[in-house]
Amino acid sequence: MTATSPRLKHEVKDLGLAALGRQRIEWAGREMPVLKQIRDRFATEKPFAGLRLVACAHITTETAHLAIALKAGGADALLIASNPLSTQDDVAASLVVDHEIPVFAQKGEDNATYNRHVQIALDHRPNIIVDDGSDVVATLVQERQHQIADLIGSTEETTTGIVRLRAMFREGVLTFPAVNVNDADTKHFFDNRYGTGQSTLDGIIRATNILLAGKNIVVVGYGWCGKGTALRARGMGANVIVTEIDPIKAIEAVMDGFRVLPMAEAAPQGDIFITVTGNKHVVRGEHFDVMKDGAIVCNSGHFDLELDLKYLAAQAKEIKEVRPFTEEYKLKNGKSVVVLGQGRLINLAAAEGHPSAVMDMSFANQALACEFLVKNKGKLQPGLHSIPVEVDQEIARLKLQAIGITIDSLTADQIEYINSWTSGT
Repeated sequence: MTATSPRLKHEVKDLGLAALGRQRIEWAGREMPVLKQIRDRFATEKPFAGLRLVACAHITTETAHLAIALKAGGADALLIASNPLSTQDDVAASLVVDHEIPVFAQKGEDNATYNRHVQIALDHRPNIIVDDGSDVVATLVQERQHQIADLIGSTEETTTGIVRLRAMFREGVLTFPAVNVNDADTKHFFDNRYGTGQSTLDGIIRATNILLAGKNIVVVGYGWCGKGTALRARGMGANVIVTEIDPIKAIEAVMDGFRVLPMAEAAPQGDIFITVTGNKHVVRGEHFDVMKDGAIVCNSGHFDLELDLKYLAAQAKEIKEVRPFTEEYKLKNGKSVVVLGQGRLINLAAAEGHPSAVMDMSFANQALACEFLVKNKGKLQPGLHSIPVEVDQEIARLKLQAIGITIDSLTADQIEYINSWTSGT
């Protein structure tokens, strides 16, 4: 629904879903102890007092806790979805009703609505942008240069978004600091590997209810997301094939025990194809043409461009929804290809995204990255900045503490040894 006031207050599917959303947000919070500690500190210190903040993110139960933490820190926060199929409508309703956070997101929104929401976010004149894919930042740079003066900086936690920011910097248009949350160890080691691995297979199973054991699953890309997906698929009994363009990642996949093939050779062998590259058309016409009848394709990268769905649609004589988030393309060659989640993030389109325990660390990084920008306002050069190592380590320490695990620390003698060059054999 849309408010009728001059400035829109929210645009969510149904405020009546708020009670369910509240219950699910509370459940997620059980496994997010690190972000809770940060939120409690923010509530006392108010690091974002007087600042306008926009978050373009997947509107999930975990994202709700990030938004609540940022508001507790004094931020005038506004949320929009970073993907048309990733919004949990009950969560969006609860954020509006229970926390008075403006949310503009509906599951299934079309591209025109999505782009309009990006404009609404920029109408908020943000001082800080929390981005997921860099659509808000890219639109700011392309269409609203005059607002850059308002900006302290942005944060980004997707591989796709970091690729775009690096391209912006190379072209000289990234004229403000952006924090690379994606490459924090407590983000990509856990979120990309364990989160993507589990949630991607969860999405596939919910969408299809097929048995994975014995299937040939082709994982396209062996970055951290690909590693996690391949690991979990093997754990479910699948025969995993990896495709890669990077020789280092390819040999790593081989040494991890996976078959590595070019896509042209993997295409006729695969039963299920999962793209996790962040690049365009990694599964395209010549691959679709030789796939088995009934092959299933899906994407767990940020944007839906990894699969060349325009080609597939042009070759189809019929497109039919056979289950929710499951479309069968009946091709002119007599075979069919099944596409999950419209080629969008299958773990969020058909499932609930990453487990809360994983996002606890990712969103702790996002929250502390925002604080880092504020503390260093005017001191950071334009371009990408890494999360400080000590912040990364503190997040890991808090997580260990929360789950009751203690570790050793160096003795004075050991500290002296590793800082000296005179000792040896």
